[in-house]
Amino acid sequence: MKRKSRVQTLFIVAILLMILPACGSNNHSNAGSSPSASSSESQAAPASPSASASESASPFAADAKPETTEVTLIGVRDAQISSQQIIADKLGYFKEEGLNVTSKLIESGPDIGPMVSGGSAPVSIQTNFMDIILKSNGIGVKIVAPLAQIAGTQAVVGAKDLKLTSAKDLEGKTIGIPNGADVKIAIDNMGKELGVDIGKIKFVNLAPSDAVVALQKGDIDAMACWEPFVTKAIQAGGKFLFSGTKSELPDKQGPVNWMSVHTTMQVTDSYLEKNPNTVKAVLAALRKATDYINTNRDEAIKILAPELHLSEAELKEIMNRNVYSMDVDDTYVNGSNGPAVGEYLKSVGNIKTIPDPASYHDLSLLKAVDASLIKAEIK
Repeated sequence: MKRKSRVQTLFIVAILLMILPACGSNNHSNAGSSPSASSSESQAAPASPSASASESASPFAADAKPETTEVTLIGVRDAQISSQQIIADKLGYFKEEGLNVTSKLIESGPDIGPMVSGGSAPVSIQTNFMDIILKSNGIGVKIVAPLAQIAGTQAVVGAKDLKLTSAKDLEGKTIGIPNGADVKIAIDNMGKELGVDIGKIKFVNLAPSDAVVALQKGDIDAMACWEPFVTKAIQAGGKFLFSGTKSELPDKQGPVNWMSVHTTMQVTDSYLEKNPNTVKAVLAALRKATDYINTNRDEAIKILAPELHLSEAELKEIMNRNVYSMDVDDTYVNGSNGPAVGEYLKSVGNIKTIPDPASYHDLSLLKAVDASLIKAEIK
């Protein structure tokens, strides 16, 4: 059995290291590097519909103390992934909940998946797409809360000389995009809605940092990636065309629903079973941090910019494309975890079978923190 377990873990690690995610890395060139971790210093509401059958399955006393006060929380040096984590650490929200949290930010988001499957990241923050991949490959993990809708940071930026009279003019153009990047979901859905034959677009495999350079030089007509490279491309003269949530195409202006992907906090099944009140305390601290980001954005940016190695101006642009919310709503349930996401991950070879969303969620502790956050049901 030990040999089988080791083989399974090695298989998952190999799969996850090949995935270039839609988000979760602020690294310009070493997205496949080994995880170099660095530490950042360290109301009851009316009942709402149950988010899943598992919500009543996690045994914990509402007023119980954390089973352990020592927690290592793995995140990513990225505004999409770990903004609440950093704020909760810097403003002492974890300590207010009775926890001593070691907040570790790694540079490469893809490394978190292998860390979870290997047992070195029992409590982490990444995206729900990672959890779908892990669960489909037999890794016991549960999402305990969404943290942000980040599809607005998955975008397509055109070269400064690109002229479009309609979205259909993208046919025949060349777009630089990393192989397997989830922003392709937004491109595909844009094509379906606006009648663009995506098969007539030439896609070339380019890392985001390389695509920014190629866009400036005129070697490609557009680039598709995630932040902070979207903002860097625009600062270098590129033109925002569309993202998963907004379009500035000639024939489609304003909000769109072309992609949904969420940052989530997840814990391994074994950790959740042993430490439900500890997890609840982490969520309570992140809830405070979410509120702080939304009500004190300028102050939050001043705290976050040095930690994320970005200027305040860059970070403001990036954060304005995100929606920081722990709501479990229809956008999260149907968009981020719906059949379309599973089919896409399956089509690009990231998973072989699509797991049941209820199998990788346990929102009982989030409901205990604030029941009003549960607005839709995970089925």
